[in-house]
Amino acid sequence: MTSVSERFQSLKAKNQCGLIPFITAGDPDLATTAKALQVLEANGADLIELGVPYSDPLADGPVIQAAATRALQKGVRLEDVLNIVQESRPQLSTPIILFTYYNPIFARGKEVFLKQIATAGVQGLVVPDLPLEEAEQLIQPAKDYGIEVTLLVTPNTPMTRIKAIAAQSQGFIYLVSVTGVTGMRTEVASKVENLLSTLRKVTDKPVGVGFGISNPEQAQQMQQWGADAVIVGSACVKILATSPPEIALRELGEFCSSLKQGISNPN
Repeated sequence: MTSVSERFQSLKAKNQCGLIPFITAGDPDLATTAKALQVLEANGADLIELGVPYSDPLADGPVIQAAATRALQKGVRLEDVLNIVQESRPQLSTPIILFTYYNPIFARGKEVFLKQIATAGVQGLVVPDLPLEEAEQLIQPAKDYGIEVTLLVTPNTPMTRIKAIAAQSQGFIYLVSVTGVTGMRTEVASKVENLLSTLRKVTDKPVGVGFGISNPEQAQQMQQWGADAVIVGSACVKILATSPPEIALRELGEFCSSLKQGISNPN
């Protein structure tokens, strides 16, 4: 299986900006999630971020919170999410990045959790409530399972901490484009351009920009500012939530394709 780092190396070799769509597992149902993974890959996704439904998603905006709530109400749990990944893996070459809060990891124990997700075919991990000071305790054992733990930088992160996060983060660095939670924004903060420049001075690791990117024009802006990948979540989740599955999957594919075209053919 292709690792997160290997996919970014391949993109760099082709001078391409990567596309990382996010969906919430189990919304509207697990069968649609499995189909959505294949639709995303077929329409330009270079990596896929898969959210584990969680009852207190502090970093997520209303669209993703609502999706997680619906999935939980239907009984979707981590094991269900991993089963979908494992069943889908033979048809997928795209690296899967699991987005989860720390509590499910703590509840199972790090070693058990990491073994489970690696066995299922997950390559990356984003834990938004994992503080830098605790990150090493997850990053090191994750390496033994071939899992790359990606850390987040925000517009309010001080320079000393940016350097430390850049040094620790695996696979790529997740640059949060706005202060606050995930969600669609009509304008992505221009401060991102400066943050990208700052990160370039302290690391040569790839940088993925997320939170608030909801259309091809914004994705293209991130690409032009120097992002190695754009991460699009709420807009994808909303598509799956607002139409019947068959229609939603078609719309998701079209949207994903338009995002990829936007970052592949900058004006």
